Amino acid sequence: MPELIDAPAPSQSAGSDQPNLNALERSLRKPRTFFSVLLSILATLLTIIALVPLFSVIFMLFYRGGSNLVASNFWNLPPAPFGEGGGFGNALVGTLVMVGIASLISVPFGILAAVFLAELGPFSRTANVVRFCAKLLSGFPSILAGVFAYSAVVLVTGGFSAWAGGIALSILMLPIVILTAEEAIRMVPSKMREASIGMGATHTQTVLRILLPTAMPSILTGVMLAIARAAGETAPLLFTALFSNYWIVTNNQLDLNQPTASMAVLIYNFSGVPFENQVQLCWSASLVLVLMVLVVNLVGKSLSSRAPQR
Repeated sequence: MPELIDAPAPSQSAGSDQPNLNALERSLRKPRTFFSVLLSILATLLTIIALVPLFSVIFMLFYRGGSNLVASNFWNLPPAPFGEGGGFGNALVGTLVMVGIASLISVPFGILAAVFLAELGPFSRTANVVRFCAKLLSGFPSILAGVFAYSAVVLVTGGFSAWAGGIALSILMLPIVILTAEEAIRMVPSKMREASIGMGATHTQTVLRILLPTAMPSILTGVMLAIARAAGETAPLLFTALFSNYWIVTNNQLDLNQPTASMAVLIYNFSGVPFENQVQLCWSASLVLVLMVLVVNLVGKSLSSRAPQR
């Protein structure tokens, strides 16, 4: 029986397919490598320069606002000039109430519009018009939303109110909710749609039981971003809710038909006064408002990490 003799391994010559490792080495003496390193350093320096104003503002907020922030600020009314104590409790409650009204208006209508844009008629003429208007409204100046709400609500009802402020903020929140919810629904894998329909589910059941629950983390991310924007708006509330030095709650009932204080308008009013106690309260309110917006953004970021991937 002939013996099997192992064939010698083919020798690899210098001109084979092996890469030239010397050519892949990075050296600053090469023009391309030097140019790449130079641009990286320049981008890093420009990023640091761009972050300096942001961190300086944050430092001033914590330095000026944190030193005067006490627990009593959260449940006291704004102080009188040269007065002691006081707080922004009514402004905090007013902000939460008006943002809540805006959310109750914008979130349901925004999600319904997103379902239509993504599933029911994505290529129809109506969908194109709604999508174009939503993108246009996303860059809508906030003061114009206040002017619209002033003419449509304040002049009709005959007075400033929390309702008017909530409607003005809902105009700013609606396009953000629509666009993010539409994209979230589109991100749901098509296999889930096909499996639901293959099991005999109707289109409505697929939307309600498959698409919306799956896309809900991304939808909530858009809602959180919209809330963060609405909480920091000032101009719409100047035209609609105005301001008040009193609580929005009267006789243990929430009265939405009266001028309502908000954190943003309180900061605007107290930032230019010559009274030191009100200026200090302005810094503390600014710090609280920034922290509120930061927390909302962090919640939205955490929800977006749970969003389904294609």
